Amino acid sequence: MDGKVINYATFASLLEKVGRFDVTGKTLLLPEMSKASEYLLAATFRSFGVNAQIMETYTGLKLGKEFTSGKECFPCQVTLGDILYHLMKEKERLGDAFDASRYVYFLPEADGPCRFGMYNKLQRIVLDSFPEFQQVPIAYLSTKDGYAIGGLLPAEKARHFRRTAYVAMVAGDVWDRTLWRVRPYEKESGAMDRLYEEGLETMARVIEECGHKKDFPTIRKTLRELVYEARNLIDPGIPRKPRIGIVGEIYLRCHTKSNQDIIRLIEKYGGEVVNASMSEWINYITYDTALKARQKWKMALRLGQWKDFYSTLKRWSKSVIEYYYQLWRQGQVYRAARIELDISPDHAIGPLEDKLGPRKLFCFDVGTEAALSIAGALAYAEHGFNGVVNVFPFTCMPSTATSAVLKPLLQKLRIPYIDSAYDGTYQPNRDAIVRTFMYQAYQHQKKQRENGTAYRYHSGKDWYFSEWLIQ
Repeated sequence: MDGKVINYATFASLLEKVGRFDVTGKTLLLPEMSKASEYLLAATFRSFGVNAQIMETYTGLKLGKEFTSGKECFPCQVTLGDILYHLMKEKERLGDAFDASRYVYFLPEADGPCRFGMYNKLQRIVLDSFPEFQQVPIAYLSTKDGYAIGGLLPAEKARHFRRTAYVAMVAGDVWDRTLWRVRPYEKESGAMDRLYEEGLETMARVIEECGHKKDFPTIRKTLRELVYEARNLIDPGIPRKPRIGIVGEIYLRCHTKSNQDIIRLIEKYGGEVVNASMSEWINYITYDTALKARQKWKMALRLGQWKDFYSTLKRWSKSVIEYYYQLWRQGQVYRAARIELDISPDHAIGPLEDKLGPRKLFCFDVGTEAALSIAGALAYAEHGFNGVVNVFPFTCMPSTATSAVLKPLLQKLRIPYIDSAYDGTYQPNRDAIVRTFMYQAYQHQKKQRENGTAYRYHSGKDWYFSEWLIQ
């Protein structure tokens, strides 16, 4: 640890410097996860007057590993390395003018059994071990209240920000799916990658200019134009390839450097990929918030606890409205893009829960990404995908549970499946595993074509709503 001693004796800073701080006038530092969604989220913050920056990622991994024991979840090491590397470079660049209090580090958290809920606590302790970084607060959003924005921005901005940020995130998901739909079929190698970067710049500029006005039609129009441009890069003479669905832990499946660009590797061996989206997770959190509130107001009603009944009923109603609002906005963005290109739309959360219940495979009450991953894999299977990849950090508990359920289940359904775990090391047999998996996916596609069941693409039914929320 290069002579540094971390003081574990006091945890006062966990209360004082990890929380919801007003980020107005500060430089907000965001760790990269899903490039498109994170890039457009930063643009949304800037639209609302916050100087948000995406930190360079993975360059500081050595630092992240130096200040952890190795027992932590891999994303914890990556994000810790990102913030330490960024602050050190800022201090080197600014010299005596460096002022730690001008920065706020943004790192959301989650409740439940996943270690993600403790990232910002551990990283607070590490930052406090550097005297020059002790005044950098860590701001978070939490799944406990459905990622409510209150505290980070003034009340008059918070509601509008959350909804604009959601639309920006969906736009990022659509642009990602456009990349994965076009790149395996492009006429000129590298053309879609170039357009992807240019498109991100264009979308960020539009969101920064009109996001605070909630000018969603302009955002959708810009995205549709970009998708149209991307569609023209496709070589129609290239036959459709096996479709591979990715599920797993949200950070690893989205962070290309941490997963060693698993999507590009699958494409190298002849696949077309659809990754679980960022907005799927946000929808799930809103849905789960409503689910828990519903359970509480029913219990309060039975017990005659009228004060609790009315407060939880109000919270339930608010979450239900927000959930349907998100699905409505998400549907608008996807439909605008699908006019130009047949990208795969997202799954509504209610139907995903419905897939688990009858088979008693898992339960949304348990929480974590496992519920979405298991149900999402089943949705891929129902829509004719030719294989499923479970991407996760080494030793990840929710994804290990996912693997335990999916392996025998998909084997019974005769759908190729592999686990792909990462901890920052390189596996010499990874290419061979993916190549073998893709051979199996080709055989699955061949059988589909023989049976006339290939490419069952999503229809309008993908946007139906589960009725339990309003019962």
